[in-house]
Amino acid sequence: MAEELDLNLLRVFDALMDTGSVAEAAVRLHLSAPATSRALGRLRRAMNDPVLVRAGQGLVPTPFAQRSASRVKALLDAAGELRADACDGDPRSWQRAFSIRLNDALVPILVPRLLRQVTADAPGVQLRFLAQNSKEPDLLRDGTIDLDVGALGPAPADIHTERLFTARFAAVVAMDSDLGRSAQLTLDDLCARPHISASRRGLATGPLDDALQRIGRSRHVAAVVPSYAAGALATLEGDAICIIPHLTAVHLIERGVPLRCHEVPLALPATAVELHWHRRVHEDPASQWLREQLNRAVQPLSGVPSVAGRSEQ
Repeated sequence: MAEELDLNLLRVFDALMDTGSVAEAAVRLHLSAPATSRALGRLRRAMNDPVLVRAGQGLVPTPFAQRSASRVKALLDAAGELRADACDGDPRSWQRAFSIRLNDALVPILVPRLLRQVTADAPGVQLRFLAQNSKEPDLLRDGTIDLDVGALGPAPADIHTERLFTARFAAVVAMDSDLGRSAQLTLDDLCARPHISASRRGLATGPLDDALQRIGRSRHVAAVVPSYAAGALATLEGDAICIIPHLTAVHLIERGVPLRCHEVPLALPATAVELHWHRRVHEDPASQWLREQLNRAVQPLSGVPSVAGRSEQ
């Protein structure tokens, strides 16, 4: 008996065509890799075609799959429009999920705020937060994510942009370390003490190294970790320094993490934190509601106290 071809299988097909990988499609679909592999088997039976075939270490689409990809995406878009009425009216009646790609520095700050608001205003809504492993807009275009939040840079013409706030950087150290008991962080301290670099791409250098090089100085990066929160927590067991967004430092300190926040004794560039969304959802009531929720969550960040104010406490 032929396998029934339904919208869920078409979503699997679309994800597989976009990623060319069962594992990456599974992440996008919020499924396990075995479940996605089984869905690929059902797709092959339903379409009477292999769809994806092995080529070296990866998978490549068959000619039939290549011809079908745009039609499948159009069908999924049409199905989404048919269900648009489900997000009209009172958000308390909604039963749906939104996906937000979020810079890791903002995760500990915005996730709790958004959860508090959404749980109160729309208890049937689920928020899914994706790591910002890429800044490419394709996931906005195909509807995999609803919003993108972070230091995103210039956007193409089909992407709407809103500037949320400007983030600056500060140095964090363990509260009970020598640097934690110092009145301020000096340039000599900055160069003499080991550093922990926070970089999702595994980079050991950045704007601080550029600023030091301009004055003939340098620092030693002893470790590289994948996120700002991990970098801040890694300083707790020694006398190391980690440069993280100031608002992340303040958030952790206010919640009892024993860190000290110091002004960096060099001028570092500030970063514009932006919100991006695709133009096809610009007038969509559900997308407008989600953007309003995010703006409400971000609004208090403009009043984050200064580094000096936190250092004196």
